[in-house]
Amino acid sequence: MEPQEDRNRRLLRARDAIDVHYRETLDVPRLARIALMGRAHFIREFKTAFGETPHRYLQRRRVERAMYLLRWTDRSVTSVCMEVGFNSLGTFTRTFGEIVGESPSAYRAGADRPESFVPGSFTMRWTRPSD
Repeated sequence: MEPQEDRNRRLLRARDAIDVHYRETLDVPRLARIALMGRAHFIREFKTAFGETPHRYLQRRRVERAMYLLRWTDRSVTSVCMEVGFNSLGTFTRTFGEIVGESPSAYRAGADRPESFVPGSFTMRWTRPSD
């Protein structure tokens, strides 16, 4: 196996571990061990391969899951924060704002809720002028 291919496989194993275990405490040394690399080398290689550091990738995965929970459940922001693996509501809110561009509460308020969805065909029928 070529060295580049081997490196990519090891990095993908680490990224897959983040995707599966995002709720858990994942630190860079643990991820580097999964990739069979030293800590600093792993961070550099991960960023080269995926365009962001392992820590930022983990945060983004957690925020993506939080976005889903905020949109489709009625759980509190604090509950969602803890569910996706953040230990601090302040860190969660700050990170969510950096990634999404608004606070979790503002995101929830502006999100399309399942009960507010009306198919376009019904909207057209209801707003069609009567003869």
